[in-house]
Amino acid sequence: MTAVPRPARQSRAVEAQQGVKDLIVRRGLVAGDPLPTESELMEELQVSRNSIREALKALQAVGIVDIRHGFGMFVGRMSLAGLVDELTFHSRITLQNGKNHLAHLVEIREILESGLVQRLIDLGQEADLTPISDVIARMESEADEGLVSPETDRLFHDLLYRPLGNPLVSQLLGAFWDVYYQLRDHLGEPDEPPLDVAKRHRDMYTAVLAGDRAAAEAAVHAHFHGVRNRLARLRG
Repeated sequence: MTAVPRPARQSRAVEAQQGVKDLIVRRGLVAGDPLPTESELMEELQVSRNSIREALKALQAVGIVDIRHGFGMFVGRMSLAGLVDELTFHSRITLQNGKNHLAHLVEIREILESGLVQRLIDLGQEADLTPISDVIARMESEADEGLVSPETDRLFHDLLYRPLGNPLVSQLLGAFWDVYYQLRDHLGEPDEPPLDVAKRHRDMYTAVLAGDRAAAEAAVHAHFHGVRNRLARLRG
C-alpha cells in the first residue's frame, strides 16, 4: 500500500476537525453532551481512523472535545488554559524587553476593569455586593499579618464583577491573573505595603457602592499602580 504523504494526512485531519465542529453545531450539542464514537464519526465524516484520532487530539488540546477514557467523548467546556500557557510563555521570554507582553496584558486588564466598574454603577441597587465586605475584611486581616494572599485578591475581583452576569468576565480576568501570578517571582518584590494593597481594594468597593464614577475609575488606576511600578523597574 502506498503511504499517504504527510501534507495530505494533515489536510485530512484538519478537514476532520472542521467536520467534528460542524457536527456539534448541526446537532445543537452543548458543553457536556456526548459525542459519537470514533467509528460513528469515521462513517459520518467519511475519513480514516487516523484522521479522526488526530482531529480529536487537536480539538481536545483547545477544549472543544473532552475525552474521558473509559467513559467516552463529550463536547468540552470553554477553557482559557491554552491561552494562559501561551501568554505566560511569551510574556516570560519578553520580560526584559521594554515592550514586554506582560505589560500589555496589565494595560488591557486595567482598561477592562475601568469599564467594568462603570457597568456595576449602572446596575445600581441590582448589583448585590454584600459578599465583598467579608472579602475586604479578610484582606485587611491578612494585611495586618504582613501579606495579602493571592487567593483573597482573586476572590475580590471575581465577586466584585459577578453581578454583571457575564461568565466570560470572570474567565478572562482569571486568565490575566493566572499569567501574572505565574510570573510574579520574576518581577521582584512588590513596592506596595500590604495595608496599601487592602486600602486600594476597599477604595474600589466604596466608590462602586457610592456610585461615584470618577472615584471608581481612579481607584482602579491606583490599584494597578504597584504592578506598573514593578514592570517599570524591570525595564530599568
